[in-house]
Amino acid sequence: MVDVLALVEARLRTALGEPDARAAVTFLGTDRIEVLRFTDLETSGTAPTGVVRYATLGMSAQPMADPTAVVADPVAGPRAELVLSVRAGDADTDKVLRPLAVLAASPQVEGLVVAPGASLDVGDPLWPGAPFTSVLVAEPGGLVEDLELDAPLDPVRFLPLLPMTPNEAAWKRVHGAGALQERWLASGTDLRDPARKSVSLD
Repeated sequence: MVDVLALVEARLRTALGEPDARAAVTFLGTDRIEVLRFTDLETSGTAPTGVVRYATLGMSAQPMADPTAVVADPVAGPRAELVLSVRAGDADTDKVLRPLAVLAASPQVEGLVVAPGASLDVGDPLWPGAPFTSVLVAEPGGLVEDLELDAPLDPVRFLPLLPMTPNEAAWKRVHGAGALQERWLASGTDLRDPARKSVSLD
């Protein structure tokens, strides 16, 4: 059987560069989940700003199973990893490693199928002082391209996570993910800002 995680890490390195830190978390009854940190510098106006990206490694080792299925298929089924991008230096965002690992383990622990448009809630701030306890799962394919695997394995999709304030999460439950993303776009919301306020939802 192909080593899915080795291919996933190679794709992450191709897209994001070399990780400058990594941490592993193991939950009872689940496979080990690693979180890799990639630090990047980009120019905004005249000053360079740091962007740090956290990517899970381990979630895609097993396909996500339909929670209504009587027996989980060990081969077929959607596979994914999670990617979070935030501005560096404005908050202690490295503390997001454990919450990210919890989210990545949720398909194994809770039988969830994580897909674009879903909300994932960790119940606590994503990092110390964060105004977010949940994330919106966005569409893949932008930052890291899907990783095609040999049949019958489904491709690995790299799903961006967009932090949501409690008000945004509640509004999204009523109006949907698309409507919230339109509000963010119309307001010019900086979704990488680790301390941003909630978008206007009037």
